[in-house]
Amino acid sequence: MSSEIKAPLWDLGGRPFRSERPLRRIVSLVPSLTETLFDLGLGDRVVGRTDYCIHPAEARSVPSVGGTKNPDLDRILALRPDVVFVNVEENREADAQALAARGIPVAVSFPRSVVEALALVRYLTVLFGIHRSPVLEELETLWVACQRMNSEQRPRVFCPIWKDPWMTFNAETYAHDVLTQCGGDNVFARRRRRYPLAADLNPEIPARPVARDDRYPRLSEEEIRRAAPELILLPSEPYPFRPEDAETVRACFADTPAGRTGRVRWIDGSLLFWHGTRLRHALRILPPILQDAFAPEDRLSVW
Repeated sequence: MSSEIKAPLWDLGGRPFRSERPLRRIVSLVPSLTETLFDLGLGDRVVGRTDYCIHPAEARSVPSVGGTKNPDLDRILALRPDVVFVNVEENREADAQALAARGIPVAVSFPRSVVEALALVRYLTVLFGIHRSPVLEELETLWVACQRMNSEQRPRVFCPIWKDPWMTFNAETYAHDVLTQCGGDNVFARRRRRYPLAADLNPEIPARPVARDDRYPRLSEEEIRRAAPELILLPSEPYPFRPEDAETVRACFADTPAGRTGRVRWIDGSLLFWHGTRLRHALRILPPILQDAFAPEDRLSVW
């Protein structure tokens, strides 16, 4: 599943995904796309989902075929799908190829920006012949409003996606673009992951050239302190940060601007990492949180 293809949705041959037959039976191995299909009024066509496809609540009544990385292929085949939706980052290419070898059409997505996420939703409305979508219209309106925001004052943001060791994302990710478009400045936008781990945590140790994903660098606490974030966001996924972790993280980075002012916030991780129609929640919820970083300390919001 090549990550270099720019179509919103493509087949395993790299061509824009199209279907000559009606897509009445859908298996989605991508939680954000499962939610999107329901939001577009296509929920009655979804016959299979993953354990992580929990939005909206109605999706939970759909039979599960396992996890995103370990789906039960026999169970998928038994559902006789007209299409299986997969994502380059969330699913395994071997599973997609195995399904295609059994004659199952596979549709691949991999949006890495807000613009690409919007294009994917638009593409789905065309693919399924949806002439008017209130959800898409809401998305478009929010996107226009977001672009009109004052971008001169941007808080420097550190957003970990893991701990022990700390890990974050750089500018080549969807999460980075959502953060940027909503008014934040990712302090590790230019930071690339180095291999092995020791080299990633200590720049004085020579890195080994490896043809692997370098978008998610691992960080030492000292490097985070040097970045001087003004706001630290703790998302609920992929690492399951909890609201009560905010005080612990604040104490750990007490000598950063975020630590000194108490600007450590827990957020719903799906706002940053789920593309599709979940984006409309991100465009509405994240900008006020980011601008709150510049509020006087005596009127800080409680999160």
